[in-house]
Amino acid sequence: MSVSRRLFLKSAALTTAAATLSPTVITSANTSAPSHFDFVFFTDTHIQPELDAAHGCDMAFRKIASLNPDFAIMGGDHVFDSNAVDRTRANTVFDLYKTTEQSLRMPLHHTIGNHDVFGILPKSGVAPTDPGYAKKMYEDRMGKTYYSFDHKGWHFIILDSIQPTDDRAWQALIDPPQLAWLKDDLQRTGATTPVIVTVHAPLVSAFATYAPKTEGAHTPSAKYNTMTVDNASEVLTAFEGHNIVAVLQGHLHINEIVTLRGTQYITGGAVCGNWWRGPRLGYPEGFTVVSARNGSITTRYEPYGFKATAAPENS
Repeated sequence: MSVSRRLFLKSAALTTAAATLSPTVITSANTSAPSHFDFVFFTDTHIQPELDAAHGCDMAFRKIASLNPDFAIMGGDHVFDSNAVDRTRANTVFDLYKTTEQSLRMPLHHTIGNHDVFGILPKSGVAPTDPGYAKKMYEDRMGKTYYSFDHKGWHFIILDSIQPTDDRAWQALIDPPQLAWLKDDLQRTGATTPVIVTVHAPLVSAFATYAPKTEGAHTPSAKYNTMTVDNASEVLTAFEGHNIVAVLQGHLHINEIVTLRGTQYITGGAVCGNWWRGPRLGYPEGFTVVSARNGSITTRYEPYGFKATAAPENS
């Protein structure tokens, strides 16, 4: 094949990829062709000394390790609780999580959840001047609250959807500095590289349409949206022109997949199920196994066999 012929074909491939923006597009524009691999997304462990939670987490982590994935991503709410308790309790549950996590024996990437933010609710008795207040304790123990990394030709973005408010509450939001960072990160990633995003509070979910009335959609009487990301439309606009294959989400303790504009929004069922009191709306305690193949993914929800020792609180 002549040089000019090769250049023509390469140019045509690039033009097609830019116009299509399908989650499965793989072209020679990628500097590293996406490889085949598996990873695990688990979320909402809510570890605590009570309700046999540490044993349940250990069961889940050992089953994850037995599957031999390349790595795992934790979707937030590591502990129960940090935002409404004093320093002693917060240290206890974070220490318990870090000890139990050792069962995974693999690279692990963390996402911040609302229960991971220290002392922000007034009933905690924690002063805003405490050196671990809000996200500082999490950052000291787990690392950055938003960041990105690459793996075998794929790009992964971890977002921080938990924003403490001045009146000591929180809002599900991607704040302006982070949104600017996201746009820059995606620009550097390019249009064809397959991308997977993780966020605790969902960007896209149908949960409000079938949730129990006590948990329904954000209502005008509520001061802040804490169910889904309040400025999700801005984040989705930032996604445009990029190959966002999937967004992995937590927070709701359900197993749901919504496909919007070619992107799968996968809300993973919780490791703790119904907060360690059995299945949540019919979804048992479990995690999600993700198989990356040819620039697209398949997933399966994997229960791990936990048997709750406590009945649901409303029984």
